[in-house]
Amino acid sequence: MARRRDTGDEPTLVWERPEPPSRPAPSPLSRDRIVRAAIELADAGGLEAVSLRKVAAALDAGPMRLYGYLSTKEELLDLMVDAVYGEIPTPEPAGGDWRGALRALAHGVRRTALRHEWFADLLGGRPNLGPNALAHLEASLAALDGVPGFGGIDAVMQASYTVHAYVFGAVRSEIVNSRAERASGLDEREWQATTGPYLVRMFATGRYPTLAKVVHEAEHPDAETVFDTGLDQVLDGVATRLDGG
Repeated sequence: MARRRDTGDEPTLVWERPEPPSRPAPSPLSRDRIVRAAIELADAGGLEAVSLRKVAAALDAGPMRLYGYLSTKEELLDLMVDAVYGEIPTPEPAGGDWRGALRALAHGVRRTALRHEWFADLLGGRPNLGPNALAHLEASLAALDGVPGFGGIDAVMQASYTVHAYVFGAVRSEIVNSRAERASGLDEREWQATTGPYLVRMFATGRYPTLAKVVHEAEHPDAETVFDTGLDQVLDGVATRLDGG
């Protein structure tokens, strides 16, 4: 979460802090330009590629100039996360189709995280309070609030949390697996050929009959189908809490 900064008056978060006056030389800066440069670095090299010094260099500016726009790297990460939340389409008011609204938001998170893999590393931590993140959370809660038979706002909050927990966990797992595959230099078929003999020996011990059944008999659909099926199961669970199911 972006830190509060004492200005002599009431402390403010970075979202409410005004930017310094623009300067045409030696290179113009703004929070938006800083955040976009940081996102490009993170997209290319992960979060470890992001620092105030590297962002300043990408913008042909001195690092100290950036401190007029933000105070810490933590604030920069908060701004980056909120900018990416802004890429997730917010569905129209649900009109009773709470499943459709939550499904659209969930797939929006997944697609956006696949474009910006570092985004998954920052999901599920302390709530982000930027305007785009708040709009995303508002849409999730509003999809459930007032649904007939759903109960009060506490039930709405719990259901929204449950869906978010699934989405964040599934997206992070998918991206971690993708990174591991790239790091190994092996595609799925090559990885199976490498690990197959070991698994055959382990299954032959008889200690893992259900796991062997999964490996040999399960369908193993693509990642999007796995995500969508799991999301349906979570939404089915939410639906059971409605009066009358």
